[in-house]
Amino acid sequence: MAKRTPNPAYIGFGMLTPVYIMSLDKLPKLNTGAIVHEVSDYVYDDAAIIACNLRQWGVPSAMIGTSVGDDLLGHHVADTLQKLGVQGKVRFTDEYKTPLEVNVSDKNGARTYFWQRTPQILGTLDTADLSLIQHSKLLYVDWYDGDHIVRAMEEAKRHGVPVFLNFEHGHTHPDLLKKYAGMVTVCQAVTDAAQIGKRQAMLGTARKLIKSGIQTAIITMASQGCMVVQGEEIIRAHAPRVKAVDASGAGATFSSGYIYGYLQGWNMEDTVRFAIAAASLKVTRSGLEMFPVQEIQGLARTVRIERMVYRGDQFHTIRKLLNLPQMNPITDNVLVKSSQKLAEKILPKKKVERKKIKKSMVE
Repeated sequence: MAKRTPNPAYIGFGMLTPVYIMSLDKLPKLNTGAIVHEVSDYVYDDAAIIACNLRQWGVPSAMIGTSVGDDLLGHHVADTLQKLGVQGKVRFTDEYKTPLEVNVSDKNGARTYFWQRTPQILGTLDTADLSLIQHSKLLYVDWYDGDHIVRAMEEAKRHGVPVFLNFEHGHTHPDLLKKYAGMVTVCQAVTDAAQIGKRQAMLGTARKLIKSGIQTAIITMASQGCMVVQGEEIIRAHAPRVKAVDASGAGATFSSGYIYGYLQGWNMEDTVRFAIAAASLKVTRSGLEMFPVQEIQGLARTVRIERMVYRGDQFHTIRKLLNLPQMNPITDNVLVKSSQKLAEKILPKKKVERKKIKKSMVE
């Protein structure tokens, strides 16, 4: 008797395209070139990346995407998803060729990309079969797919399925925030100021999202980590320093890690730790072959956490949680010891610097 395929816990909705990632040391100046160290290919956009990542961690996943061309690239996309066990029918069309994306990424996290996203291609989302959503546990959508995501979000809301919106800078458009907020459970956003660690930028964006009615607001800050606000609980996680090789896909890998923890029913801190660790490990090598869950959890234990509360429309710091002290009994755990060894391999050695005494009005 054939084994029944489980209903997908995760549904990705959005663009489907093959991508080529070129990794180099530093992006070249205009009219110059650079040596490419490695080229990798996989299926884009973020919704598809997350589906592929979650499958590598054993989560039943599906993809509802745009149509691809009935050509070699289109069938390559379908074959890749099928081999990974990602559910969902890939639709083929003779009306256009399969769109292609090319990313050029350097070790500093800088990235230049070239993509094909025409109204005709995105319009095929409007005729996609949404039946997989009703039995799922989470729907993921990207704001840059435009209003084509509304139909899928409405379907999810109709069946009580939580929606994860990757909103990036979209929150700066009041009309869009008002339109989407009532259908969104978890929202991942970014601000340019937050990218360089400016705390007020993070707090301001988080406050705006929470006050709009969104239950969980995630503010990502690239190498600076993230801030997550859920109800009164706030966690600020600092990304561990790693030797970066390819930053492409790091944001989607963060989302993958958060969604993994969410679907496992973990508490917010463990979920955030896992997401940060997964994204940090991803940039240490090219491509989207994921590290095993156990290794990610090992690095997650080293993530530095700050806790705050949100009350009376104000944010209040409670305490800081640092790395486990060496005398703590849990440090004798085999899993923790293995994570420490992994950290020693990928984390850059700390430079010994002379301490400076600095007076401050704020502790």
